[in-house]
Amino acid sequence: MDENKKPHDSRSKLHSFDWLGDIPGGKAASDVVEVQFKNARKGYYRNTTGLDLAVGDLVAVEAVPGHDIGRVSLTGLLAERRMRRASGRKDEVRRVFRKAKPADLEKFEEAKARENDTMIRARKIAASLNLNMKIGDVEYQGDGNKAIFYYIADERVDFRQLIKVLAETFRVRIEMKQIGARQEAGRIGGLGPCGRPLCCSKWMTNFVSVATSAARFQDLSLNPQKLAGQCAKLKCCLNFEVDAYVEASKKVPPKEIRLETADSTWFHFKTDIFNRLVTYSTDKNLAANLTTVTADRAFEIIRMNKAGEKPLTLAPEEDDVKKARPKAEFGDILGDDDLTRFDKKKKRKRKNPGKASGEDPARKPEKQKSNDKPKNTDKPKSEKPTDAESSGPAPKRRDKRPPRKPRAARKDGGGADNTANSNAPQE
Repeated sequence: MDENKKPHDSRSKLHSFDWLGDIPGGKAASDVVEVQFKNARKGYYRNTTGLDLAVGDLVAVEAVPGHDIGRVSLTGLLAERRMRRASGRKDEVRRVFRKAKPADLEKFEEAKARENDTMIRARKIAASLNLNMKIGDVEYQGDGNKAIFYYIADERVDFRQLIKVLAETFRVRIEMKQIGARQEAGRIGGLGPCGRPLCCSKWMTNFVSVATSAARFQDLSLNPQKLAGQCAKLKCCLNFEVDAYVEASKKVPPKEIRLETADSTWFHFKTDIFNRLVTYSTDKNLAANLTTVTADRAFEIIRMNKAGEKPLTLAPEEDDVKKARPKAEFGDILGDDDLTRFDKKKKRKRKNPGKASGEDPARKPEKQKSNDKPKNTDKPKSEKPTDAESSGPAPKRRDKRPPRKPRAARKDGGGADNTANSNAPQE
């Protein structure tokens, strides 16, 4: 693989899919090239020399003064369309000089190594001049002849003296660019409260203003510590779902409408927008006698109140509830959804009662079989069984132990004579 060409990272926030690149016949061909520099800075250049450029190539482009080093991020007709949208002027487009050579890359790496030290020294210089500003980042040009200082300031700052001091200190051309707090957070990066990387550091390229009304539509607590991001501004993600909440809020009754019933007056307490459930309270400021009804029931009561009627209760009658109750799509037959299914104690096995009583468990089935009555009998039903037959066979008794040998035979020892004598009856 070429040293100047590295695999393009599709996770970059400036990555674009060239959906015009596979048009046959060369109709998507163009000499305009989109080049990406440090962080979110991009530029559009013309490939006047006809170089064979692809996405991921490091190129040397025209700059004022000197040249800059960047990576090709897009080529073809789509890059030209983006250039027209960004600036509308085609005459001021600069050129692509060449693919970056090893000497160009060596000088570019030396310039990048000085950025951190330059930023720290520039902050000290700005503090010594008592300027109310913060220098957030420094970017050197590819040839090291120019440095761009990105700063943050809440008010207008006169930094003419600062530019003179910086130019004398670093011996380069100085350019100052003001950025906002959100742009600074995107350049630095980090993790949000959701556990994922910041959206502004991954895929967001433009920032839309966020208002507190977005939090009100979503019924979020207006706590500045929870609504603010790492940039100390309102989180950009508050705008992601606000349109869905605005559309869903049109399907529930307004919060300021009161419901009149025969027993009381009900005030709005809270709303579950996506389930279309509304909770009402009998007190305007406190949670008293909370009752939750569907949005359709609330609209029905509003129509009745406009007609001068009042229902008996806020909740619908039991008959109406049974009719309107939807059938469950599925049932939890196995109990897999029960959270306490693992907390059930295992049933202990019941001990055999025959062992406790000292009976032989091997003979127990025989005893049960002996007590069973025969199913088919030859005797007619009219005849009565005798007492012997009704009582059934007597239960078998356990065999007695064999008789013990006499003591004399045991003392004399084993033998045939002794055995015969022991078995003979004693006089």
